[in-house]
Parts: sequence; C-alpha cells; structure tokens
Amino acid sequence: MTGRLSGKVALVTGAGAGIGQGCALLFAQQGATVVGCDINPDAAERTRKLAAERGLGLDVLAPLDMSVPADARRFADETYERQGRVDVLVTAGAVAPHMASAAEMDFDEQWTPTLRGEVDVVFLPVQAAWPHMQASGGGSIINFASVNAFRGSGTFGMVAHCAGKSAVLGLTRQLAAEGGPLDIRANTISPGMVRTPATESAGAHEGAAREALLARIPLGRVGTPEDIAWCAVYLASDESAWVTGGNFPVDGGVLAK
Repeated sequence: MTGRLSGKVALVTGAGAGIGQGCALLFAQQGATVVGCDINPDAAERTRKLAAERGLGLDVLAPLDMSVPADARRFADETYERQGRVDVLVTAGAVAPHMASAAEMDFDEQWTPTLRGEVDVVFLPVQAAWPHMQASGGGSIINFASVNAFRGSGTFGMVAHCAGKSAVLGLTRQLAAEGGPLDIRANTISPGMVRTPATESAGAHEGAAREALLARIPLGRVGTPEDIAWCAVYLASDESAWVTGGNFPVDGGVLAK
C-alpha cells in the first residue's frame, strides 16, 4: 500500500539518522509532507540527499536542538506557517544516553544530560506542536519509549536510560488523556535493539555484547529503522483513529521472553 499518509503534514525530530531518518523517508514515501529537524546539519543534508535519490520531497531544518525551547517552537511554528497545518509529530530525536551503574553514575555529567536528552526532547516539541495540532482539528503524537522501560540490562549500566524511557511512557499516557477531547492522539513505540549509528558507536553490535543481545531476541536479529517506521506509519494514519495512550513493542519478541 502507498499513500497511507497522503494529505498529512508530519514533523519528525532527529530526522538526520537512525529511527528518525527511517520515519521521515517512509512517511514521505507514504505521501506525507515531511518536515524534519536535526541538531547536525551534515546529517540533515544526508537525509535530504537520500530522499532526493528516491524521488521524495523532504525538508530537514538544522541545526535545531529539541532540548532548547526556542528551537522547538521555531520548528513547529515555521512548519505551521509554511504548510498551514500540523497533523503528526514524531519525536525520534534523542541524545545518546550515558551508561553507568547507579553506584557509579555522576549526577551532573551523566544522569542529568541523559534525562534531558530523553525526556525534555519529547516534552518540548510536543508542547510547541500542540496548539498547531489543535488548530488543525487534531493529530497524532508518536513518542519513543524502549524495551528498557520494562526491563533492565545485565550488559550495560542503563539506570538513567531506563528512567528516561519510563518517563516517556507516563508522559505519553497523560498526553492521551489531555488530547482526547481535542482529537489529539498520543502513543509510544518501544523499540528493541535497532542498528543505528548511535548503537553502533556504543559497541552494541560487536563481540560478546552482540551475542548476548541476539540470544534475547526470538526472531534472531536486531531491528532496522524501517521496522520501527512501519509501526509509526500505522500510528500516524487514519487506520489508528481510535488508538491512543497505547504502547507498541517492536522488538523482535524481546518482551515475550
């Protein structure tokens, strides 16, 4: 099927790489008008080139930092001014979490930046886009939790990451409650391990760490950004018009074990 998002204007944060890039490209393929943002101008340009190579129209504003209120407002306001509506917000942007155990984690240098990079970057673009969705007659917010909102890790020190992704779950449920009367829906996707530049740089796909991760995945492989993006297409589309406050694990079966 194509054209599942025809006529919709979609904001995608973190569109320069990984899951954000996968969502931006697939949304454009499915007919949406996509405006992305990224903190990295070079990454934004790579996404533009990939879209052009596939014959897709896609704009990525950069540099914009979604942990800065003024940047989040600029992203939402400029899109609304240019397109006249906002139908979908995908908050895929995030800062790589700091990994350390609870006993060893530094509050200022590790805990605080991780929470800011996983929670603030969801709240601020949601707050900025909210009035534009309301003016557009409703919309769909798609946030990203993680399997680590439901289980810890024996491989990595994920205390801050688990806390941040659990916060996104709770935040999204409240958004669903507040948004219901306005026809603004809010859901989370909880990815398992996805191969992205961030997880590659963390060493998650090498050696013993890779083997331990694969042993926990019933489907026997790590995910791709496109695996996650297909779920986001459903949540952005009118097919999910009666779906809000939900969480959708896309994890190869990790949470089934």
